[in-house]
Amino acid sequence: MPKDTRIKHVLLIGSGPIVIGQACEFDYSGSQAARALREEGITVTLINSNPATIMTDPVTADNVYLLPLEKKSIIKILQDHPDIDCVLPTMGGQTALNLAIDCENAGIWKKFGTKMIGVDIDAIDTAENREKFKALMEKIGVGVCKGATATSFLQGKEIAQEIGFPLIIRASYTLGGAGGAFVEKEEDFEKYLSAGLQASPVHEVLIEQSILGWKEYELEVMRDNIGNMIVICSIENFDPMGVHTGDSITVAPAMTLPDTVYQKLRNYAITMMNSIGNFAGGCNVQFAVSPDNKEIIGIEINPRVSRSSALASKATGYPIAKVAAKLAIGYNLDELKNSITGFTSAYFEPTIDYVIVKIPRWNFDKFKGSDRRLGLSMKAVGEVMGIGRNFQEALQKACQSLEIKRNGLGADGKELRNQDEILYSLANPSWNRLFHVYDAFKLGISFRTIQDLTKIDKWFLKQIEELIQLEHVIEKYKIDTIPYEVMDEAKKKGYADRQIAHLLDCLESEVFNKRYHEMGIKRVYKLVDTCAAEFEAQTPYYYSSFGEENESVRTDKKKIVVLGSGPNRVGQGIEFDYSCVHGVLAAKECGYETIMINCNPETVSTDFDISDKLYFEPVFWEHIYEIILHEKPEGVIVQLGGQTALKLAEKMEKYGIKIIGTSFEALDLAEDRGRFSTLLKENNVPYPEFGTVHNTDEALELCKTIGFPLLVRPSYVLGGQGMKIVINEKELEQHVVNVLRDIPNNEILLDHFLEGAIEAEADAICDGENVYIIGIMQHIEPAGIHSGDSYAVLPPYNLGDLVIRQIETYTEKIALALRTVGLINIQFAIKDDKVYIIEANPRASRTVPFICKAYKEPYVNYAVKVMLGENKVTDFDFKPTKKGYAIKEPVFSFHKFPNVNKELGPEMKSTGEAIYFIDDLMDDFFLKIYSERNLYLSR
Repeated sequence: MPKDTRIKHVLLIGSGPIVIGQACEFDYSGSQAARALREEGITVTLINSNPATIMTDPVTADNVYLLPLEKKSIIKILQDHPDIDCVLPTMGGQTALNLAIDCENAGIWKKFGTKMIGVDIDAIDTAENREKFKALMEKIGVGVCKGATATSFLQGKEIAQEIGFPLIIRASYTLGGAGGAFVEKEEDFEKYLSAGLQASPVHEVLIEQSILGWKEYELEVMRDNIGNMIVICSIENFDPMGVHTGDSITVAPAMTLPDTVYQKLRNYAITMMNSIGNFAGGCNVQFAVSPDNKEIIGIEINPRVSRSSALASKATGYPIAKVAAKLAIGYNLDELKNSITGFTSAYFEPTIDYVIVKIPRWNFDKFKGSDRRLGLSMKAVGEVMGIGRNFQEALQKACQSLEIKRNGLGADGKELRNQDEILYSLANPSWNRLFHVYDAFKLGISFRTIQDLTKIDKWFLKQIEELIQLEHVIEKYKIDTIPYEVMDEAKKKGYADRQIAHLLDCLESEVFNKRYHEMGIKRVYKLVDTCAAEFEAQTPYYYSSFGEENESVRTDKKKIVVLGSGPNRVGQGIEFDYSCVHGVLAAKECGYETIMINCNPETVSTDFDISDKLYFEPVFWEHIYEIILHEKPEGVIVQLGGQTALKLAEKMEKYGIKIIGTSFEALDLAEDRGRFSTLLKENNVPYPEFGTVHNTDEALELCKTIGFPLLVRPSYVLGGQGMKIVINEKELEQHVVNVLRDIPNNEILLDHFLEGAIEAEADAICDGENVYIIGIMQHIEPAGIHSGDSYAVLPPYNLGDLVIRQIETYTEKIALALRTVGLINIQFAIKDDKVYIIEANPRASRTVPFICKAYKEPYVNYAVKVMLGENKVTDFDFKPTKKGYAIKEPVFSFHKFPNVNKELGPEMKSTGEAIYFIDDLMDDFFLKIYSERNLYLSR
């Protein structure tokens, strides 16, 4: 049937702050859904408490409510907009669904005459309720694990006695596998059962037989109102059952499935979807398959967009959230167009002639003392995706995208050589098991032992073993003698020039010159077109490979490259993607062809219709350089993508590539504490006494001059990595040793720590001559807690005029002294009414989206137009909406690491943020957090 013309106004529920288990894939799906509905002339009102997202921006929806995701916020919106016909809750993850169900149970939708679309409550209940799901699977003939549901401690013990060990506990209605556990031994059972019952909001767990070590598959399926169904793609988990899918390396399409088994999975998925109710939209179905491919078990079905649907969208180019939103308003699949080709039907299963590898990104270093083993509860904070013509190329590209100081999978001199450690890692998966599989082959551990310990399918292991064999061939040569065929094979298998240089014992630049200039082995760019080139694609979405035909045609238009921020991690999250997207939109407004380079499948910046050209590639020098050589842009914007993009500025300067906005010299000067303090001294700007050291002897000597307490921090890091407050020589020596172990040859800064100081920060736009301060924020917690972990209040709540004037004066002085062109963030410590500079960052900061949302002004848009030389700061008519106060609220994921100390210090630990508006300082929310401001302060 065609669109339901009665639907005029839709409420879209977002997913709230970023937490482990629910990240920016829902910003992507929510933004895409909002755009899809507005295309149809439907008014979109949106609720989400996350200020860092594109989803909560005026460019996305007609009305945006930055309110807590709770029933009273929904009531307020429905009172403000009595014409809202429908609510779409399937784009905001578990948070949105749970809120929609709460509103349903409270009669709110019925009271306001609002209909839920895109979801069937009975379908959700069947999918989430483990007992109902199990009963349904048995009824329709899909295999399930032997097990039963428990709602009490006693019931759980009885079920366990009947099933026997090992077994699995899964908590009902939780996110990211929270409350789940594998229980090997009977003596551990009571502890895990109690945790599972507490984690479930309905205090219910499913206890079932263990299928640890089986292969795991997912099918991403679309269904419309009349039962038409298509499989968007199959996804195979590289890691077998036992590791949460969000923590698993995944591969698309499935690599090791015999076609007969794949057809069975496909038929089961369709039967499962048809059986759960009248549901239209995207759906993720998960299966376990026995290692011999003979037995299939249905694990779960998620009748909503999910983490996997964001991945499947980016993997195939098929916009699942967009199509799901259109199905929710009545369309059927055969009535919609394929957005990539522009003329084929959306009722068309994507065909992919390449391989996708997703690798999760963890941040265990931020959670000292955490259990690093991977299991049923998700622990990753982000993910990367590599696209290649074969599995090995995609795998290497994904490893190059991770930003963990590796140049790919191996061949970088960082192999683990301790056999016992490797064997332990193979049997107990953690964040680096993939690298240890490589190390095991390199060390000569037998194929059989590796397979027995990991249970990873032999095909995948064989692929990694082949890489080692190729490396042995490469090592026989020098840069002058390596044959064309060997170099060509290495590049086709995804090896970076740096890896080849390591194997040949030469420089990266020598490898590049040899293969690019002498041998003519250059990257070509292939389209992600949903149809394996059967039809012409209208949307330029590319990945690189090596071969004959280059499908990326360079235009004569003036171009700008925007470097994305890579994978989400603590310290660099969705707020930088927000700035990148606005950078692209602003450059488009100025008449530039925009080129985005990024490797994060969760983000809006990697949606196929945001930039004029998207290169889904690692934000890694070699990949970026070849795109620049191909596209010949006017310049590159590096100050929007956080530390990821900034770290490449030096290389660009060296290779004569123009950096748009603030120069590399100024970016580097701000990072180099010695030169920066000289600049402060010349401009009469106060700063805490400090010094720079390179080893423990220098540190112990310098501390006598500066005095304790000291803030110790490495240069050129983001999110306070390696920062610590020390109070004596013993602590100082220990920490300097630790920093140099983790970041060798780094310059270390020792600042006198201003104990008891108030912390504040300012963001500004500068054109080199004029400065406009977009916002000054005062932190609620004292100095010593990282700004990303602090509650920040905009505008300041109790800084006097004298202090505010100092902040304004110093912000202007520093921005001009650094010759800033674009955005700058400056952090201050205030003691006895004197303002000291902690640091300056001439780039987009974490707080910029927060200020944009609080003051309702597009500051990134203005800043990028200044960077491009299109406008001066004085050209803009700044009219911030100032009413009451906005509070940036840090959100943590400590629940994923129950044994970790929740103390806060100079190293950032929050995974996301929310915004909260108050009218005055007598607000209960403000009074509560102000009274707790010293609660978690640690060193």
